[in-house]
Amino acid sequence: MSKSIFNQIKENWDCISKPLDSMGRFEELTAKLGVIQNSIYPKLDKVALLVLCADNGVVEEGVSQSGQEVTAICARNIAEGNTSAGVMAKALGIDVLAVDMGIAVTEEIPDVLDRKIRAGTRNFAKEAAMTWVECQSAIQTGISLAEDCKKKYDAVCIGEMGIGNTTTSAAVAAGLLGLSAEEVCGRGAGLSDQGLQRKICVVDAAIKKYDLYNKSAHEVLECVGGFDIAGMVGVYLGAKKVGLPVILDGAISLTAALAAVKMEKDAGHYLIPSHRSREPLAEKICAELGADFSPLIDGAMALGEGSGAVMMTGLLRTALEVYNKALRFGDSGVGQYKRKSK
Repeated sequence: MSKSIFNQIKENWDCISKPLDSMGRFEELTAKLGVIQNSIYPKLDKVALLVLCADNGVVEEGVSQSGQEVTAICARNIAEGNTSAGVMAKALGIDVLAVDMGIAVTEEIPDVLDRKIRAGTRNFAKEAAMTWVECQSAIQTGISLAEDCKKKYDAVCIGEMGIGNTTTSAAVAAGLLGLSAEEVCGRGAGLSDQGLQRKICVVDAAIKKYDLYNKSAHEVLECVGGFDIAGMVGVYLGAKKVGLPVILDGAISLTAALAAVKMEKDAGHYLIPSHRSREPLAEKICAELGADFSPLIDGAMALGEGSGAVMMTGLLRTALEVYNKALRFGDSGVGQYKRKSK
């Protein structure tokens, strides 16, 4: 990251007529945006919500409330802008791009970008979720999506939709963090106590079956991941390649962030956290990735689809308005505050 741009933006914040550092972490995040965009005047005028949709074979094990048919229905609703995240995006003038990474249907879904790798992953309780080629194809698709978005947008919000993907993300997180299934599994969209225990058993069995603690990030994705997660990894790696800010959502997008950073450490410099997910794995991933990944929004949300990322975009835009338009000390009649020398 460019220290000169970061420091210049921080100095510009110090010139605004307000107590030093009083916009808190928003001052650092706008500086991070500037570094990614290579500008001391970062912007979020044109933003897309990129929602990667895919089905997961492990749903066969009864780890979710709904069946796989729901993913295709939700993907179409997302593309039409009718879901909760879509309504939020419309309110902020954010374009919604739904992408079929591996939905378990054969026909194309209207208004959904067709980037299908396969009609859903395999059931990882029985066999690896995907082959090396399929995993790599999903990652490369994500890279291409980031490259395409860079041509039109200042930043992207990342989201996902896929029944069973809190199970795949829990298994991936367990493998990458060396944690037990019980430590990373949550209730997802609302599992009962019995359903949660079944989910824990499935993830625990997968950890042992594939020796996940001793696998690379790519291998963990192959064994227990989803096409949505692998696609997000690609978006993050592509963001690093082209200089595109990506605003994260909750647990699943954080799981992909952890995998991306395991593959390419600097990928984390292009990612901006948003909210504190209710899924237990989210807090553990944030702790692993460091202070830069500490979420700003703590609203007990568990909506998915990029909803937290969209909310965060609104907050960042507000901070940028202050950065660009607020009264400077030279025009305020107040003497500028000075930092104490160390």
